[in-house]
Amino acid sequence: MGYTISKGWLQGARRVPSPNFGARPSGVGPELIVIHSISLPPGCFGGPEVEQLFTNCLDWDADPWFAQIRGLEVSAHFLVRRCGELVQFVSVDDRAWHAGVSRWQGRDNCNDFSIGIELEGCDEFPYSDAQYESLAALSRTLLGYYPLLGPERVAGHCDIAPGRKTDPGPTFDWPRYRAGLVLPGDTG
Repeated sequence: MGYTISKGWLQGARRVPSPNFGARPSGVGPELIVIHSISLPPGCFGGPEVEQLFTNCLDWDADPWFAQIRGLEVSAHFLVRRCGELVQFVSVDDRAWHAGVSRWQGRDNCNDFSIGIELEGCDEFPYSDAQYESLAALSRTLLGYYPLLGPERVAGHCDIAPGRKTDPGPTFDWPRYRAGLVLPGDTG
C-alpha cells in the first residue's frame, strides 16, 4: 500500500480540513514525525468526537469528561482510525497544533517542524493490525517525500513532552512499527 502527496495533502486519505493550523516558520519543513493517541471520551472509539474536536465542532456538553478540554483548539495532520482509515486535517506543509509545549533534540516548539499523527486509541488498549499497516504505509510515504525525515526522526508524544504526555503509550509496539518502515527487498 502506497500513497502520493500533492500540495501537502495525502491522496487516498479522507480530507477533513481543520481551522487549527498556521504557517511553518520560513524555511522550515517536516523534520520529525510525532505519534500520538487519542480517544474521546477516553477509551471510546469509532465516534465523530475526535474529528469534531479538530474542527472546533465538539459539543462540550455531550460528555462530562469534555469539561476538561472545553474550548481547546487543537489539530493533527493525520488520524489513523481503528479500522485503518486515514483522515487528514492539515496540509503537511502547514503547522498543525498537536505537540503543545515540546522539545526534541534540543529544539523547542515541535509543531514548527513536525508532522503529527494521531492513532485512535489510548494507553490501555493495543492498537489494531489495520492501524499498524496504515501507519507504516503513511510513514513510508512521508519518509520518501520529505528529505529531512528518516526512521530515526520518529518520536512518541511522550518523548517530546516527557512527564506531561504518555502517548502513544505502553501498548504501542515500536519494534513492529519500525519493521513496517522497511519494504520487503529494501536494502536500506
